[in-house]
Amino acid sequence: MRAPRLFSPLQTDPWSDITLVCPASAKGAIEQALNTNPHLTALPLPRPDILAPSDLEQTTGTAEILRLASVREIVKSDFVVLPCDLVCELAGEKLVQAWMVKAASLAEVLGSPSLAGSSRFSGGLGVWYETKTALAVKKEETDFIASTPLPFPATCQQKGSLLPHLSNLVYSMPKDSLKDLTEEKSGLPIRHGLLRRHPRIRMLTTHRDAHLYIFPKWILDFIKENERFENIGEDVIGWWAKAGWQAGLGEKLGLEEILREEDTKDAADSVEERTPSPDHQETDEPTPAVSSRTRRASNAGSIKSGETAADEKSLIVPPVLAYIHPSTETAPLVRRVDTAQLLLNVSLQLAKIPSLEETLGQEVSPFAHAKKVAYPEGVKSRTTITRQDSLVGDNVTVEEKVSIKESVVGAGCQISEGAKLSQCLLMDGVVVGKNCKLTKCILGKRCVIGDGSVLTNCEVQENLLVEARTEDKDNKLMSSEGLEATEEEMHEVLQDMDDEVMAVNEVAVE
Repeated sequence: MRAPRLFSPLQTDPWSDITLVCPASAKGAIEQALNTNPHLTALPLPRPDILAPSDLEQTTGTAEILRLASVREIVKSDFVVLPCDLVCELAGEKLVQAWMVKAASLAEVLGSPSLAGSSRFSGGLGVWYETKTALAVKKEETDFIASTPLPFPATCQQKGSLLPHLSNLVYSMPKDSLKDLTEEKSGLPIRHGLLRRHPRIRMLTTHRDAHLYIFPKWILDFIKENERFENIGEDVIGWWAKAGWQAGLGEKLGLEEILREEDTKDAADSVEERTPSPDHQETDEPTPAVSSRTRRASNAGSIKSGETAADEKSLIVPPVLAYIHPSTETAPLVRRVDTAQLLLNVSLQLAKIPSLEETLGQEVSPFAHAKKVAYPEGVKSRTTITRQDSLVGDNVTVEEKVSIKESVVGAGCQISEGAKLSQCLLMDGVVVGKNCKLTKCILGKRCVIGDGSVLTNCEVQENLLVEARTEDKDNKLMSSEGLEATEEEMHEVLQDMDDEVMAVNEVAVE
């Protein structure tokens, strides 16, 4: 189901190209939405391109996607990865600025591979957020991460800067994987090399990976080299973080070869650019490129994977940084909505954001709507709509004696006389019958709720007709259409069972 009022404006200042990668089966629906949905057609340029590789499926891992040839072809420089289920008020340019200050290579930013005293390769950055907030749901996925502090200058940070929330990531894995590991090992094994390298370690278990990453271009070669990597969060980020401190791991993962090839190629390009023309050979000498083996780490905090920092021949692994989003009430909203309960909670939270007509030109959230009730003409008198925590979409008709409290109502819905909605999310085109009482429900697109129904904490499938005077609680109402076995399928199952019985009897006779 798709939320009716959730749209993520793309802040395009730092971006030159935006590509939506999806399975071929989803391309048509996405194209239609981009061309017809007013919230998407109003997005600033550049318009997103759609890439639908034929070998991409719904179950393809995120790292496997970056390994596809068609995806690798379109990545020409450092890039950002976003999931399709992220709701994020945090400005993208702030993340990019933080990455450029603490993880980007100065030599790469200035286009000067031979810049003395600078690491040649940029690091990466990921985003994690606290789950134990007002939006918390039961059994929400979380991750185990361990990080170490970065050195910060004594100067005062600019207000709103993300730099105080950055740290160096040294360990990352899903909470489920951590549980399996601790059960297998009867505890959490910590390598002595990690403690020697980083005495100050902060471990978090209630945060979640937002799947929002800023990556250097060389990471594509890292993923290609390690074909066993399936997912970005668990595999790519997890192994990259460990390679920063675990002796010999970077070499085993092929990082030494990848970075050497990139460095050699860029050094050759630098020498070629500096090679003088024949007319100037006597006066202009080419400047040799500085070897990455002897460069000191950049201000990004590049980490040597050897046991001692004095070993100048050890591999220098570019860092992967963690932005730990603050969990204060005034902090911008950063949340993934990959379950129905999260979709409901986040939608209700967004409904509390003041509308543009309420803020009178003040700085507002990118998710603020022009009005809390988009179509006032459709609302009859003697109705109650709590505008401070509700959203009602375009072309919604609301009859008399209706109560809508802390709810989100999608476009084209019809709310009949006497209906009461509390903490509900209605997708587009929903019809609610007379005197219905709905609490904490999610109603799919174009479903119909019969008169007098009482539903609490229920999910209703799209296009489903719920019979009048239905009473239900803590349930998922779904159509059984297409789930019944056909006569032919039943015959095949019975035939297979007969074959198995005959085979067992033959073995018994022998």
